[in-house]
Amino acid sequence: MLALPAALDDRVDSAALPLAVGDLVAIIGVLTYGMIQHNTLLPERALGVYAPFLLGWVVAAVLIGAYSAGAAESAKAAVPLGIRAWVLAALIGFALRWTPVFPGDLDVIFVLITLVLPGVLIGGLRWLFFKLIG
Repeated sequence: MLALPAALDDRVDSAALPLAVGDLVAIIGVLTYGMIQHNTLLPERALGVYAPFLLGWVVAAVLIGAYSAGAAESAKAAVPLGIRAWVLAALIGFALRWTPVFPGDLDVIFVLITLVLPGVLIGGLRWLFFKLIG
């Protein structure tokens, strides 16, 4: 069993961690697809594209409770928690990407696609998880 600091006990439950697979597939998948579409999928660039949103996801998932005990119980709890966490993660990612540390810009279409598509995928994959696993 995963040992977590006491402060995270209520925010992260190891039973919910399998949901992270779908969440990461959704986030990395959308960002990768975008880089492929724009012919910018290069190893040295990819990490800089992924990092702000993955850092945002780690912070948001813990704050929102995307991997809390409730998220492990049902799609009814897991889907909204995942979507809410993604909205906050995306905002953190956009703020980080706005700095000169990370590559890319914040075109309106990028913001809209990156805010909506991973959230829909996170929600859909979490729903599918509970349909398949129970």
